[in-house]
Amino acid sequence: MQKEKLKPKLFSVMKSYSKEQFVKDIIAGIIVAIIALPLSIALALASGVGPEQGIYTAIIAGFLISLFGGSRVQIAGPTAAFATIVAGIVAKNGMDGLIVATIIAGIILIAMGLLRLGSLIRFIPFTITTGFTAGIAVTIVIGQLKDFFGLTYLNGEKPIETMEKIEAVAANFGTFNWQAFVVGAVCLAILIVWPKISQKIPGSLIAVFVGIAMVKFLNMNVNTIGDLYTISSALPKFHFPKITGEIITSELGDGFTIAILAAIESLLSCVVADGMVGSKHRSNMELVAQGIGNMGSALFGGIPATGAIARTAANIKNGGRTPIAGMVHSVVLLVVLIALMPYAALIPMPCIAAILFMVAYNMCGWRTFVNLCKTAPKSDILVLVVTFLLTVIFDLVVAIEVGMIAAVVLFMKRVSDESEIKGWKYFDEENDPDATALKVIPQFVRVYEINGPLFFGMADKIAEITLKDFTKVLIIRMRGVPALDATAMHSLEELHERCEKMGVQMVFSHVNEQPYKTMQKSGFIRKIGKENFRSHIDDAISYASTLVNE
Repeated sequence: MQKEKLKPKLFSVMKSYSKEQFVKDIIAGIIVAIIALPLSIALALASGVGPEQGIYTAIIAGFLISLFGGSRVQIAGPTAAFATIVAGIVAKNGMDGLIVATIIAGIILIAMGLLRLGSLIRFIPFTITTGFTAGIAVTIVIGQLKDFFGLTYLNGEKPIETMEKIEAVAANFGTFNWQAFVVGAVCLAILIVWPKISQKIPGSLIAVFVGIAMVKFLNMNVNTIGDLYTISSALPKFHFPKITGEIITSELGDGFTIAILAAIESLLSCVVADGMVGSKHRSNMELVAQGIGNMGSALFGGIPATGAIARTAANIKNGGRTPIAGMVHSVVLLVVLIALMPYAALIPMPCIAAILFMVAYNMCGWRTFVNLCKTAPKSDILVLVVTFLLTVIFDLVVAIEVGMIAAVVLFMKRVSDESEIKGWKYFDEENDPDATALKVIPQFVRVYEINGPLFFGMADKIAEITLKDFTKVLIIRMRGVPALDATAMHSLEELHERCEKMGVQMVFSHVNEQPYKTMQKSGFIRKIGKENFRSHIDDAISYASTLVNE
């Protein structure tokens, strides 16, 4: 396998860059900046920092990650995944603590990239990422209930932990402000309905304008950003924190969590983007860029950043195809910061809460969560639910640590359950009468054989299955697969989607009992068709031939 280059994607794509693409990148960059503006402000406030610090993050981290990144189209900036972590760090150790934690994360990310550890992210099971993503979404919603309902905390408490916030909301619900609730409800309705009316202008921008108009012209008693925060349109300033052994020790765990989250989110966004533009990102270079971007953001007053899937998708849909679009998005936000930032003081807090509610809904993946609970093996469901609950009740550090330990232990149990002692049957191409090499395989048929348990650490191998333009049938031979988990099942479903788009029929040969039950429970066998599961490779090849000749 060819070693992945540690070279920014920008340097590769500029070799064939054209004026036409430059115009498209500028347009895409401007549109993404418009989308990023209200989101950056909202996510900064959810993180317990000032609104301008969200813009700083999108400007500095966004520019650096596009400049050095391993993806053609990645757009980086503040994301919801970091909100609760950042808020906790700021409340505990202030901005200096956050800077130290983010610098630690940046160093870890750069080291991971230089050591070419990008592929290790595959060892994070799908159930864990789904669990903590849903958990983060719930914590964001809980954190915004105060502003959405216009509550006043009579004792002046500033709860940090999610469970403390629930208690504070319940204790102070008597201070409910119906005017704030009306503004929030109207903004939320706009965010839900607007995408059905127009895709060109982001609903969040419309909600901001409507919210400002309601409070301003109807003289409503509703808190705005300017009531609670001092707005600054100053350029980001370099600030190096006072570093002590105590603060480094205190923030080491948070730095590690930020690094892991940034790696997972950014590489997941890159994979999604690859599928949309037919490209292939450089995972290790992307990790280096994430490290550089986060360190730059921290030293110039920003918060942690990572690849944002929604903003990346918007970039692609509007014609962005090179890192220039991401750099333009940052420059546009810089202009907005200088010229328009004071007007952010007018944005009502319930409007910010409504925007974050939609962010939480879009990231939670509740359909995937429910589907996994219905269809995944019991051990995977346990990991999913435990990770989700620990994220909500405690924090991400605990959730990821316990989730990974549980996933490994339960995987070992699953493999041991599928193991048995029997005479060794040697599968070699020379002596095995069932060897694929001895079969006559039609030109339009491709055969892949998988050996060993298909679990979260091997799931990415499924993505390496390639199809030719003339391929009509793909045979997956699974006689050597004793076990299949939810992460690998998800990868098979993605392969099926790829085959459907290319008009390729999937056929499975010799699927063992446990994998078959997992496929059946998930509805995968129904999607493929029971007739496309054959008991023997000869039968599968013969059946594939009839499909090709139809």
